Amino acid sequence: MNISEIAKLAGVSSAAVSRYFNQGYISEEKREAIRKVVEETGYRPSVQAQTLRTKKTKMVGVIVPKVASASIGRVVEGILSVLNENGYQMLLAVTQNDPKKELEYLVTFSEKQVDGVILVATVLTAEHRRVLKEFMVPVVIVGQRLSGACCIYHDDYHASYELTRFLLERGRKQLGYIGAILQDKAVGAERYRGFQEAVCSAGLERLAENFVIASFTVASGYEKAGELMQKCGELDGIVCATDSMAAGAMQYLREHGVLVPKQVWVVGQGDSEMARVTEPPLVTVHYSYEKSGEMAVQMLLEMLNRGETDLKEIKLGYYVVGREEGERE
Repeated sequence: MNISEIAKLAGVSSAAVSRYFNQGYISEEKREAIRKVVEETGYRPSVQAQTLRTKKTKMVGVIVPKVASASIGRVVEGILSVLNENGYQMLLAVTQNDPKKELEYLVTFSEKQVDGVILVATVLTAEHRRVLKEFMVPVVIVGQRLSGACCIYHDDYHASYELTRFLLERGRKQLGYIGAILQDKAVGAERYRGFQEAVCSAGLERLAENFVIASFTVASGYEKAGELMQKCGELDGIVCATDSMAAGAMQYLREHGVLVPKQVWVVGQGDSEMARVTEPPLVTVHYSYEKSGEMAVQMLLEMLNRGETDLKEIKLGYYVVGREEGERE
């Protein structure tokens, strides 16, 4: 079947059927008539024909570092919700935290002619900047700030600063920090900078050196908590860059006879489900991961529809979760 035959069966014009399939305006009466015929016949428009006619694939490439991550999962949920509402499909690429894979997928998506790309970035190298500068379709970066690019990121610095102040204001003066690689500007560098400046502003500059680098897993948090305790001696508080690191640190401390939080108070970041099932529940930071995915698609669609966007950079806020629970400990 073709559009003309669908139009004849529905008693409408071919133009109305075309508008129906391209999310254009038609009356509710005509829309319902076309829908019934489509349902009865099982008709599906040719994707190739639509692409040739509109020059759009209705596909968006999404590049993420991994899938086994609560925060990444929430970003992708946000992306999908807006894509689905606007009739777009997602092509998902997983890099396994390899920046070189990110570059490969960027090139692949360019060749596959997606309408746009959303890059959930970790480490942005000089090569990333070169590739993005020459990219032929719109790109929105999520999770990192890149000057001159369209990006949506979080206030990682102030969140980590406030979390550290939370412990300092409750009398914890022997703090340590478990963080991510500093090449990751957001989760690594900015969150560590928040910790560093919070302890320095409290006159405890020596604590800025009480840090170790972990990967984004519970097992790594466990291992690095042991390394941190050996490096620093007695601690009464540990600030972690993620909830998974914090959960691992809590497990290590308990297995070594340390009371949490009475002797050592552990706090995390991310407001994941894990933070609610630890005992006691973690004091953590809520970042608007799902919102960042939604806004990334909205920014991308604005560029696709208008050829430009009024907003180049969006910094999202945060709030600390579990203060009240912590106060009862």
